[in-house]
Amino acid sequence: MRQIIFLSVALVTLAASCTNNSTPPPAAPPAAKVVVEAVKTGDAVYHEEYPATVTPLNQVDLRPQVSGFVTGIHFRDGDRVKKGQLLYSIDAQLYNANYEQAVASLKVQEANLVKAQKDADRYHELAKNDAVAKQLVDNADAALEVAKKQTEAAKANISGVQTSVRYTKVFAPFNGVIGISQVKPGTAVVAGQTLLNTISTDDELAVDFNIDQKEIYEMSKLIKQKGKDSVFTLAFGNDTYPQPGKLAFLDRAVDPQTGTIKARLIFPNKDRVLRAGMNGTVRVKNDNDGKKSLLIPYKAVTEQLGEYFVYVPGDSSKVTQTRVQLGRQIGSDVIVRDGLKAGDSVVTQGVQNLREGAVIQSVAANQMQPAGAKKN
Repeated sequence: MRQIIFLSVALVTLAASCTNNSTPPPAAPPAAKVVVEAVKTGDAVYHEEYPATVTPLNQVDLRPQVSGFVTGIHFRDGDRVKKGQLLYSIDAQLYNANYEQAVASLKVQEANLVKAQKDADRYHELAKNDAVAKQLVDNADAALEVAKKQTEAAKANISGVQTSVRYTKVFAPFNGVIGISQVKPGTAVVAGQTLLNTISTDDELAVDFNIDQKEIYEMSKLIKQKGKDSVFTLAFGNDTYPQPGKLAFLDRAVDPQTGTIKARLIFPNKDRVLRAGMNGTVRVKNDNDGKKSLLIPYKAVTEQLGEYFVYVPGDSSKVTQTRVQLGRQIGSDVIVRDGLKAGDSVVTQGVQNLREGAVIQSVAANQMQPAGAKKN
């Protein structure tokens, strides 16, 4: 009996001891140390860059319109030529002979026409006195019509042969610069096939580049404003062409395969520095139409599933994750198009340690422990 009483007392004592030594609730995590900076407002001037190709405004491949042998080249490779200047001669002996034959044939047909006209007139006079059968009169009239048609055909043949004779001379179609000749004297050429040379204009040159279809509206405005609100420059590596260009037009339609449309700039080329086929970079100056832009350090931004967020300090030293729409990155800053306003602040250092509603302690940048550093 005494053992039972002793055991009961021991159990009560043990229970009381456990109650007095219960584990206290966990303490709240310490405030995260972060650097907070105000959203800046300023002039955000930057350049959009596009790969581009220099293209002549007018270019023609010269091909012969008659077959034969090249008998003369009347320029030096790379010359500047004028409209109507003789460039190539093709052997014209055959075509001149054809012309002389066509002239002779015309004379024969004209003589036949005179004879047919006289025969018809004679039969009509005889018919007035019933001295000839009507059938003979009709035959004479038919022969006259045949002679007229044959004369017209001979004249048309002469016109065609004359054209062939003229085509034995190849002339410059406009003022421009001519390239390296693809044929030499004595080369046999085929009408419409053999490439003789290429001539192009170079006093002004086009520069073509592709823009995304989302940019069509802005580019269309620049065309109407004649490019006054934006400056177009052309760069080749570290070198920039000294003359600005003018936006001429956008192409007819968007390419459905790429979602882009071709834009064309016109650049003066007084010093003949630009050459067709050059590849460069079009730089389009953008100053946001003179409006102030919101800027934050790019390191303040986090990305989640293709969307961008920043942490904004709020009441009770807690942060709120805010979605933002970003514009162009300029150096270490980035333009904020939507999601923030002037006067807001964002966390710029210590972002990796934050979550929605986390408590923060704002400190100076020199008080932040570098990432990866060991605590003492």
